[in-house]
Order: sequence, then structure tokens, then C-alpha cells
Amino acid sequence: MAPSSASTQSRTQSVSTGMTRHAPLLGISLKLASTIAFFVMATALKIAADEVPIGQLVFARNFFGLFPVLLMVGMRGELGLAFKTSNPRGHLTRATVGLSAMVCSFTALYLLPLPDATAIGFATPLIVVVLAFFLLGEKVRIYRWSAVAVGFLGILVVLSPHLGEGQLDNASALGALLGVMAACFAALAMITVRKLCETERTSTIVTWFAGASTVLALLTLPLGLAFPGQAWILPDASTFGLLLLIGLAGGVGQILLTQSYRFAEASTIAPFDYVNMLWAIIIGWVVFSEIPVPEVVVGAVIVIAAGVFVIYREHRLGLDRTKSRRASTPSRS
Repeated sequence: MAPSSASTQSRTQSVSTGMTRHAPLLGISLKLASTIAFFVMATALKIAADEVPIGQLVFARNFFGLFPVLLMVGMRGELGLAFKTSNPRGHLTRATVGLSAMVCSFTALYLLPLPDATAIGFATPLIVVVLAFFLLGEKVRIYRWSAVAVGFLGILVVLSPHLGEGQLDNASALGALLGVMAACFAALAMITVRKLCETERTSTIVTWFAGASTVLALLTLPLGLAFPGQAWILPDASTFGLLLLIGLAGGVGQILLTQSYRFAEASTIAPFDYVNMLWAIIIGWVVFSEIPVPEVVVGAVIVIAAGVFVIYREHRLGLDRTKSRRASTPSRS
């Protein structure tokens, strides 16, 4: 009886540990659901951006998105703990970097076709490898460096229609540049989250980000005095509905993303980020009549292949990104 009891206890511990449970199919399902929620948000954002300035869109994303996040934290019984921190400076740094990623990403989404902006965003995990080497002292061997180099080559292929000779368009070039900046800021945000995860709860990181980003987004309100095109508007009913949808879909997406990492490791969940390209092509074609040019498709395939290889190598090396990914907010979100 004793060996049987010990065996049962061992299996239980391997399946469930604290707030996590090993259920990869459920984790993958939640991850896929989060990508759908984020693309509902992206679609509403791209429509609303014709009339609403980027600063107001960022505010709506964070303010209305705060309510689902607080609901999630409350249901986990961590509402009181979520606001307690010994590192407010770290949270403000993370919010500033994450908000910068949002501003750049939202502007890129407005200026570029949806598949193009999505493909450029796939550079984020590659940039994380570079930043982890320089800022965290993480050892990166030749296999991952090679994958990063190939991935950056793919990004150049994606960018070529927007920056190539004879095809240069001011809005397109600006969108491409901001898309790259968004990927850089998003990668830096993941690095700051990784440091915060050493001492802070996931609920604390998520709650502080949503709250601090909402306050920081208000700083864009006076921009209309200097740049009339960035003046906040009083939305009508339909525009307000879009702003509400942006925040709620983004907040629900964040919940689904966070929950997905409770049931599977990052190495299992992360590759499903790339299903975003499928949604981008479908939504871009159906809603915005956007058809990706061959360079974007080829470049995206190269970047996706490089990203999947990086994830595979990190899994082989035992580098689990679960905590940092669970507490991070994708730039498009």
C-alpha cells in the first residue's frame, strides 16, 4: 500500500502544482482563444483609428481592459495582494515600456495592412534573445544566434515592400518603422517582466500594468493643443462601442493568455502565437480587403520558422519562459 500511495502522490504532484495544472490541450485552447480575442480588438482598433487618435485608443484599451483583469484577479482571491508591491519603480518602468510598445503597435496597425503589421511583430521573440544576452547575461549559443539572424533576414523581406526603391510611401514607411519599434519595445517589456517575476506575483504585474498604463495614457490628452490631429474626441454611440470593445476584448484576451500558461509550459504554448498570421490574413481580406504581397508571406514564413526553432532550443536548454509570458501583455494588446 505504501508504494502505491507514494506513486499516486508523485503523479498528483506532476499533474498539479499550486495554481497550475498539466493540461496542455486546455492550455493550447485558451491560447488560441486569446489570439481570437486580440484580433477582435485589433479589428475594432483599426476601424476606430480613422476617427479616434492613438492616445485615446491606448487609454480605452487599458481603462476598459482593466475591468476584466480585476475580475480575474478577484476570482482568484488575490485582489488585495495584487496592489501590494515592494518595487513600484519596476512596475512603472514596465508600464512605460509596454505603453510605448502599444503606441507604436497601434499606429503601425493603422498605417499598414494587418498581415504586414502582424508579421513585423513576430520579431519580438527574436529580439528578446538578443536583449536577454546583453541585459540579463543569458548564455546564447550558435544555434539560437543563427536562428535570430535568419529571423531578422525574414523581417527585412517583410519590410522590403514598404522601404524598397520605387515603392516608398511615407505612411507605409512610417508604419513599417513603428512596427519594428513596437517589436523592440515589446521585447524590452518582456525583459522587464522577467525581472519582476523574480519577486512579484503575476496578478500584481498584470494589475499594475493596466492601472499605470491607464494613467500614463492620459498624458496624451494635451497633445491635441500642439497637434490638432491627435486631439481627443467625444465619441458617438458607435465609436464608444468600438472603444469599449477594444478594451474588453484586450482584457479578456489577457485573461485567456494568462490562464493558458497555468495549464502548459511556454514551450508548448508559445508556438501558437503564430496562428495570428492566419487571423491577420483572413480578417485583413474579409474586413479590410487587404491581400498580403508575396514578400510579406515569404518573410513571415522565415520569421515563424526561426521563432519556432528558438522556442525549441530554449525548451531543450530548460529555459522556461512561462512566468514572464503569463505576466506580459503583447504589444498589439
